[in-house]
Amino acid sequence: MNLDNCPRCGRLFVKNLMGLCQPCIKELEHEYEICVDYLRENKGTNIQELSDATGISIKEITRFIREGRISIANAPNMMYPCEVCGTLIRDGHMCDSCRSRLRKDLTNAAKESAAEDSTKKTTDGAYRAIDKLRDL
Repeated sequence: MNLDNCPRCGRLFVKNLMGLCQPCIKELEHEYEICVDYLRENKGTNIQELSDATGISIKEITRFIREGRISIANAPNMMYPCEVCGTLIRDGHMCDSCRSRLRKDLTNAAKESAAEDSTKKTTDGAYRAIDKLRDL
């Protein structure tokens, strides 16, 4: 049997696809239903108002949105925080500025890596040529 500790409550349980024990799965489903019911009644709400009114953390609400369980297509004020800086966004995991900064950093790292590789290759060849000439 594959046993594990529940990441939410710490209980020992048999591993399943959700990665949670049965009581926590039921509690999570109940929290989801509370969120959906509140959103049906209050379409113009934002994530902070939803969290305050239901007592469910923004992290859990964000998880419901990312899993596709809560749709924000018809909720114009519903946004969730960027994973990097916390700016409110409507899709993806990062805001545009964090995404462009990451892209720029990756490009710079690739250029530096390529420059180091070309420097190593050039110097290796030069040392070999000198070593060959010394043997003569």
